[in-house]
Amino acid sequence: MFVLAWAAGLWLAAHYFGLWEDARRNPNREPVSRHTEAYVEVELIGDGRGHYIASGEINGQPVQFLLDTGATDVAIPGELAKKLGLEPGAKVTVRTANGTSDGYRTVLDDVKLGDIVLHNVRALAASGFDGEQVLLGMSALRQLEFTQRDGRLLLRHYREN
Repeated sequence: MFVLAWAAGLWLAAHYFGLWEDARRNPNREPVSRHTEAYVEVELIGDGRGHYIASGEINGQPVQFLLDTGATDVAIPGELAKKLGLEPGAKVTVRTANGTSDGYRTVLDDVKLGDIVLHNVRALAASGFDGEQVLLGMSALRQLEFTQRDGRLLLRHYREN
């Protein structure tokens, strides 16, 4: 009985530590949205390193974004692009801080972050870009107004009339 109690205690500790670690890695699993007649606003909390990571969707499928104002386009790892079923367009050579890789241009029908939805967003998929995280670059962010203060990022998307 004692061993069983210890095993249950260790399992619970590992489970809750895992949840805590996930929340620390992505503090914006469910981004908070606010609505007015003029705009939709999403507030993100920075992670421990000052990055803004958030759960979202591309074409209705869940992804994890890393907001990157230094990226010209939304950049998607090649394998993830295949999973998302993205249509390959023109081939490109991508130069990043990690080196050069091949990829292709594509257009995302919908990019969703909280209640903000952007349509027809230019993106590229790069075979040398590993992982599951999507860089949310300026092809999406230029459609938003954003303000950073005290470890929080406020994104505002104005409604079209």
